[in-house]
Amino acid sequence: MSKKRIVLFSFATIVLFNFSMFSQEKELDPEVVNIVKPYTPTISDAFKVKETPSLNDSISTTKKEVKYSIFSVPVASTFTPAKGKAATVEKAKPIKLYDNYATLGFGNYTSILGEFYSNFEISRTDNAGFFFRHNSSQGDIKDVKLDNKYYDTSLDANYTSRQKDATYRLDAGVEHQIYNWYGLPEDYVTYPENVIADIDPLQMYFSGYAGGSIALDDSFFERAAVNIRYLGDAFSSSEINATLKPEFSFPLENLTLKVDGDIDYLSGSFDRNYTNTSDIKYSYLNVGLVPSITFVNDDLSVSLGVAGYISLDSENSDTDFSLYPRLNASYRLLDETVIVYGGAEGGLQQNSYYNLKEENPFVSPTLNIVPTKKLYEGFGGIKGKISNSVAYNVRASYGKDENRSLFQMNPLKIYNPNFKGYEYGNSFNVVYDDVNTLAFFAELKVEVSDKFTLGIDANYYNYSTNLQNEAWNLPDLKASVFSNFNITEKLYGGASLFYVGERKDLVYNNDPFGNSINQEITLDGYVDANLSFGYRFTERLSVFVKGSNLFGDNYEKWMNYPVQGIQGLAGVTYKFDW
Repeated sequence: MSKKRIVLFSFATIVLFNFSMFSQEKELDPEVVNIVKPYTPTISDAFKVKETPSLNDSISTTKKEVKYSIFSVPVASTFTPAKGKAATVEKAKPIKLYDNYATLGFGNYTSILGEFYSNFEISRTDNAGFFFRHNSSQGDIKDVKLDNKYYDTSLDANYTSRQKDATYRLDAGVEHQIYNWYGLPEDYVTYPENVIADIDPLQMYFSGYAGGSIALDDSFFERAAVNIRYLGDAFSSSEINATLKPEFSFPLENLTLKVDGDIDYLSGSFDRNYTNTSDIKYSYLNVGLVPSITFVNDDLSVSLGVAGYISLDSENSDTDFSLYPRLNASYRLLDETVIVYGGAEGGLQQNSYYNLKEENPFVSPTLNIVPTKKLYEGFGGIKGKISNSVAYNVRASYGKDENRSLFQMNPLKIYNPNFKGYEYGNSFNVVYDDVNTLAFFAELKVEVSDKFTLGIDANYYNYSTNLQNEAWNLPDLKASVFSNFNITEKLYGGASLFYVGERKDLVYNNDPFGNSINQEITLDGYVDANLSFGYRFTERLSVFVKGSNLFGDNYEKWMNYPVQGIQGLAGVTYKFDW
């Protein structure tokens, strides 16, 4: 240690020692403090310190920008999350679909029902199928003197090919039907039993068709359908009907232009008219073009169009041109709950022997065939869904038809042993008239679940005619109730109830004694109740029972044509794959 540092250290030690000795030896005299005035503290005015004080410095340094960055280092993790588990949802077992099935049933009135359907998958894009159906009964209707059995047998086949941009389909089929004109006018026929036994009321229909369709994707040409049908009967009647219906679509910016075509050729002949004075021939070519503009957005849908037709009547060398409205609009007032709609539609409808006998198989092979002009039908209504399971539809309409077809009873001729089986006042003719129709329609559908569905609908009609006194055989009221239900997984069923109101027909003939009769007949309305049940033993095998006309009323659907009473049918259905 240096001498200078030793001197300083010694001096400091002496000073501290003397100061300590002085403090211990000095005694403080006690003093008394007298408080004259109480102490009143005061607080000086506070002032706020600014968060960002202003600087009076003549030179301020600029704040340097600070940049942050993250230095990522991968860290191994040993955490393994638990796998999620979906909540359990109860779902119905999918129904196994089979390519083929066969049904066979038998019932009273010696009824037979047979069906067989088969589908063949040729490749991933092509398949073919055919369907055979037979339905027959030996009749045995109460108090009917003539044979009243019927047969209806058909075989249909199809071939479908679904390619990348197009779908093709070919169809063909044949049908054989047997009916009897058993509706003798009981009030006037007083022939002996042996004379009635000589009446042959048999009528047979033979028909066949071939056709096809093509549908293209991403093309102005959307689809086209063609069909050719032949019909013949036991009285040398024949008819050929060929139709072609192409459809085109041209998308615009906010609109769609659609152009539909309608070509209908019909040619046929009857061996004789009802008075047996000449034969009947008819031939029509109807060509229609239906352009329309369609606008659709979220709530509004509008279609404005017109249908133009040229009709060529070759037998009478007559040509006719007509225009019809094609207007439709709908608007969602309350989403799916309330949708209002309306419009006006019309068109040319070609009547044919095939369509008329399908509606009434007891027509005579002596018909006058002409087209019907549906000049217009204005309509408006409200539809929607009250809930996901309840839907409704209410509609009112008013329309006018020119040359609307009406079925009317043929006159009863004075007995002749050479009469045909339809010349005893037991067949129907077709008459035409201009008919105005006011109609109301209401419908309610309830789908509670896949176990129960219910539907109710009703139609009311009010007709006014031009030449005829009444709209013959057209009902003023039609209503129906239908339901499907699954009682258990294996037991299921269905029920339906139909009501058809009063109809009117005209008796205009001479009775067997030569008395002239011209009288309007009112046919009572009728109710037809039906019930069916089925039971599945397995996915393949099931049995069924059906009951029809359960009220047992032999009502007349057509004048002098009572139907069978209570009808029962039981059978079995088997599904399988080849």
